[in-house]
Amino acid sequence: MKKIPRGIPCLIVTIILFGYLSSVMGFTNMLNTIMRTAHDLLLNTVFYLMAMCVLTAALSRIFSVFGVVDLLQRMLKPVLRPLFNLPGVSSAGALMTFLSDKPAIISVAKNPLFSRYFKRYQHISLVNFAGSYAMGLLVIIFMMGHGFYTEPIYGLVGAIIGSIIATRLMQRLVLKEHPEYLEEDVLSPSGELERGRIPYETVPDDPRQTLFVRVLDALLDGGKTGVEVGLAIIPGVLIISTLVMMFTFGEDPETGIYTGGAYQGTELLPLLAGKISFVFKWLFGFNASELVAFPITALGTVGAALGLIPEMMSKGIIDSNAIAVFTAMGMCWSGFLSADAATLDSLGYRHFISRSFTCTFIGGISAGIITHWLYVLITFLINI
Repeated sequence: MKKIPRGIPCLIVTIILFGYLSSVMGFTNMLNTIMRTAHDLLLNTVFYLMAMCVLTAALSRIFSVFGVVDLLQRMLKPVLRPLFNLPGVSSAGALMTFLSDKPAIISVAKNPLFSRYFKRYQHISLVNFAGSYAMGLLVIIFMMGHGFYTEPIYGLVGAIIGSIIATRLMQRLVLKEHPEYLEEDVLSPSGELERGRIPYETVPDDPRQTLFVRVLDALLDGGKTGVEVGLAIIPGVLIISTLVMMFTFGEDPETGIYTGGAYQGTELLPLLAGKISFVFKWLFGFNASELVAFPITALGTVGAALGLIPEMMSKGIIDSNAIAVFTAMGMCWSGFLSADAATLDSLGYRHFISRSFTCTFIGGISAGIITHWLYVLITFLINI
């Protein structure tokens, strides 16, 4: 291997990747799909996420300036510390992602009034913790809107347990590689002062400032941070999401052929998962191999995965157990293959992306298994 020039392996991988895609889709269709998918992601996903980051960053700054973050730290520290080994303010990040999506944690984690409570290894694992509840409100409301009311609660419990597993595992991996992070604070007070980034609490209140001015300053400062975060996530969302979707989705649903439109692909990931459907049946209780499409699609985007449920219901292949498992895995994964990379990159932890993927994947699998057997146990007890 040492005798092979450096560029050769890269060329081989590139030729295999795009050779496979073009052999299935056609070369022209492949190029058109890549460009149109990236363009649609930029317009309909990135700008949406940027708007969400602006709003959540503004709300986060309001919480910080007016003492809500400190209150959460005192109230929830006895709960979050033993379960997740995280400070109580972490609940603010989980709430933001539960109400919106994974990138919402970026605005919160970058807030110095929030991150000052964290050690370095805890701050890195915050992506796994808060990301396990991403789009939770949307997922639960969607399931209830289709007539499933108790099943999403099972899924929420499973997602919490999956979050514990993913967060703790990520912390172990980080400390194994960087033991010094155990005592290293995310923010150094002296360093912040040297760079001129003085937390709001250290700045004396100006008696000439009214409450309205303080609120307005906090909203505008937070919103400005949100814009910067929205720009930072563009490369990760466009590049990673496009690749994931091209291996997840298939032909144009209306014509049944490749047209070069956005969100078309080879369906390789669902095909591979279908080969081991018996494993999913034992782990998650799936009664049909088609149900595997939900967690596979959730790797790329949970919104698209939710769109599969009406079709599954019309085919009669979905049941209450599947809804509970879908809720847990949808929340824990929620497009982590695309979102986690952009999130960690914007926080300055790019070299931990592969470890974060591993921990989130294990957490989602664990959440699905636990939810399934929890549903089986409770159903058994009810029927006794």
